[in-house]
Amino acid sequence: MFASSVIAGLNHLLADAPWGRERLAPFAGRTAVFLLSPLEIGLGIDNDGYFTQAVAAEPDVSLELPLASLPKAIGGTDALMADIHISGNAELADALGFVLRKLRWDGEEALSRLIGDIAAHRASSVARNVVSWHRQTALNVVENIAEYFSDEQPLLVKRLALEELAGSTATLRDDLARLDKRLRKLEALR
Repeated sequence: MFASSVIAGLNHLLADAPWGRERLAPFAGRTAVFLLSPLEIGLGIDNDGYFTQAVAAEPDVSLELPLASLPKAIGGTDALMADIHISGNAELADALGFVLRKLRWDGEEALSRLIGDIAAHRASSVARNVVSWHRQTALNVVENIAEYFSDEQPLLVKRLALEELAGSTATLRDDLARLDKRLRKLEALR
């Protein structure tokens, strides 16, 4: 059920992206498996470049994303792509990666088909502003918590203090190494 919903959503996006279908069409009949433990989604590619549901014993390419990487989704798809483990056909993996990175839903266009261009533009603008406000608020909260725990309740070490400590430690290590070398020379002279 989940896999068919994902495939339907991807195909909806591909319907408005002929470049994506053109990129996938040469791989018709090939299969890919996306693994996000415990979820596994098998995708096939048809002659038109659309995805189909595929259950292959041995897929042409396997893309595995560790569950711990999901929080990186906030940073966008490029942040997630760095953590994906790919095995199998490199050309198919490259085509899938390219299409999935570049595939975007144009919500404003879809909404304009229902309510008109001007209303859709204004609704999308309001939605973008609300999302931006939430993102900025979350960033401010995180910065305030970090400041609180580094200044008022020093549970965190500031970067500058940590760098100074690292520099002092390196200097001390070098000084000790030189002292040890001098002591060895003095002992050898006895």
